[in-house]
Amino acid sequence: MKRQRGFTLLEVMVATLIMGIAVVGLLSGISTSMRHTARLTEYDRAAMLSRTKMDELLLDRKLPQNQVIGGRFDAEMGWQARVQPFESLPDSGPGAPVLEKISLEVWWTSGDKKKTTSLEAYRRGLIPQPDVVQ
Repeated sequence: MKRQRGFTLLEVMVATLIMGIAVVGLLSGISTSMRHTARLTEYDRAAMLSRTKMDELLLDRKLPQNQVIGGRFDAEMGWQARVQPFESLPDSGPGAPVLEKISLEVWWTSGDKKKTTSLEAYRRGLIPQPDVVQ
C-alpha cells in the first residue's frame, strides 16, 4: 500500500491556531501603535507651537512685566505667558540691564482632559522707567 502525502487534520488545526495567535498579536500591536501615534502628534504640535510662540515673545520688547498674557491658537489650544525680571546688578536703577525670564505654558484639550507643556527662556532687557504721575 502506498502512503499518501499531506497534512493530517490535527496538523492543520495546530497551524491555524498558531497563525490566529500571531495575527491577534500583530493587530494588537498595530492598534497600540496607532494610539501612541495620535498622542505623539498632539505633543509634537504643541511643541512646535510653543517654540514659535516663545520666539515671538522673545522678540517683542513691549510685553508687560509681571502680568499674565495669553491667547488661543484655535478652539482647543491656547497659551499664557509671563515676563519677569530674573537677575540684575546690585543697586541697579531704571534703564540698567536686567536678565528677564519668560515663562510660557501651552495647553490643549484631548478628549475631556486638559494637557499642558511649559517652556522658559531668558533674554536681556532693561529695568523700566517708573511712570511719572503729575
